[in-house]
Amino acid sequence: MQRIHIDFGAARRGSPWLGRLLLVVAAAVCLDAGLTYKGLRDALKTNEARLPRTAPPKVSLQEVAAARETVQRLSLPWDGLFVALESAANDKVALTVIEPDTAKGTVTISADGKDYLAVLSYVSNLSRTEGLERVQLVRHESKQSGPVSFAVSAAWVTK
Repeated sequence: MQRIHIDFGAARRGSPWLGRLLLVVAAAVCLDAGLTYKGLRDALKTNEARLPRTAPPKVSLQEVAAARETVQRLSLPWDGLFVALESAANDKVALTVIEPDTAKGTVTISADGKDYLAVLSYVSNLSRTEGLERVQLVRHESKQSGPVSFAVSAAWVTK
C-alpha cells in the first residue's frame, strides 16, 4: 500500500482580482445607499416646507379638567373595588349604579334589594370587606311591590 502525503498547510494563491472586485461592489453599494439617503432627506425637507404652519388648537380649562378627571378615574384600582363588591354580593341584591368620587376617595353604590333584611345584610357584608371603610346606608326607599331601592356610601381604600 502506498502512502498519500497531504499538506493541509500549503499556501494557495487566490485570484488577486477577487478582492478588488468585492471592494468595488461594496463601494458601489455604499454610494447607492448614500445617494438614496440624500434623496429621501431632500424629499422630506420639501414635503415639510409644503405643510401649512398652524398653531395647536386652543384647549379650554373645562376640557383639561375633564381629561384630568378621566385619567384619574382610569388609574384607580378598580380590581380592588370589584373584588370587595363581589365578596359582599348575594342573590337578593342587584347593583344598579357604582359612582366613584375621586376627589373625596369615596364610592356610592346604588342597588335594589328584595326586602329590607336583604339590604341590611348586604350593608353588613360590605362593611366587613377589605377595600371599603366607613360603609353607611345613606338612602333607602321601599316600593309598593316589596323591593327596596337603596344607596350605600363608603370610603374607597386605594392602596
